[in-house]
Amino acid sequence: MGRMRAGRRRCLGATLLGLAVGVAWEQGFVAPKVSTNPTQRHDALLWNVAGVSSWLGIPAQAQAAVEESDSQLPFFAVGLLVALAGVGSLALGGESQEQVDDKKVVTEYFNNAGFERWQKIYGEADDVNPVQKDIRIGHAETVDKILKWLDPTTISGKSVCDAGCGTGNLSIPLASRGADVHGSDISSAMVGEAEVRAKETLPSEKIPKFSTSDLEAISGKFDTVCCVDVLIHYPPDKMSGMVQHLAGLSKERLILSFAPKTWYYTLLKRVGELFPGKSKTTRAYLHNEADVEAALKAAGYQVTRKDMTATNFYFSRLFEAQPIS
Repeated sequence: MGRMRAGRRRCLGATLLGLAVGVAWEQGFVAPKVSTNPTQRHDALLWNVAGVSSWLGIPAQAQAAVEESDSQLPFFAVGLLVALAGVGSLALGGESQEQVDDKKVVTEYFNNAGFERWQKIYGEADDVNPVQKDIRIGHAETVDKILKWLDPTTISGKSVCDAGCGTGNLSIPLASRGADVHGSDISSAMVGEAEVRAKETLPSEKIPKFSTSDLEAISGKFDTVCCVDVLIHYPPDKMSGMVQHLAGLSKERLILSFAPKTWYYTLLKRVGELFPGKSKTTRAYLHNEADVEAALKAAGYQVTRKDMTATNFYFSRLFEAQPIS
């Protein structure tokens, strides 16, 4: 029965996508290739289709098909594709009820294929595609905003927990400002890369203390706790407990970023669900801002500052919260 439903989902998705392409072609939205340069030929398509698929976790086979396509779709044509596909997805119902061990999936992904992909995105290498570069820019903007909140006069001499530190993009600059940084990540590969980058950048006395750990296992007390772009791996029913756990680690300040749940981002996510398969990377969970604020309030915290970073393929809501007096 489940296989039949999945088959119907794929068929309807393919039908709607095909309809969208047909309409786009008929209206002149799809332009045949005119360049013999493969990079130029596919740039627009990769930005608008493969980029959405990467962000949503669409299978690699679908992305490969996009990369082999002989046409270019302007952004508004892809919007038509997304809209029609999204209508079909919404008609098919809500979230998948398939049971997934998110922690296991995330650990395996970021220790293997995900590490290779994201350590390039979080680095300075030139061999990234336009989508990865866009995500790099978006993530860097979020980090820059946090660093403005935690300037040297604010953070020097303070203890900071960077929960889900990745390759150290936040831990390293905070340590350079005089903070006593403890960075942890569920991926040992990410932690290893963070240690390498820290040793290349900082004097030995400022190198953060890195460790491999999931969020649940972090313990201790810190003046400030940061958790950047990690809640996307936690389903809504576990988000509140995790926010309260992180708040319990902090004495003065908690900084969180998460993918906000809006009708538009939900629509994009549903499009990805039209393409089920084993080649999906990790699930992406969106969270209502009101729910995150409620979780903070339950932990005795109130939001004191907000910001939002939105590029073409990166969306992150940023909260700073402090204990309620």
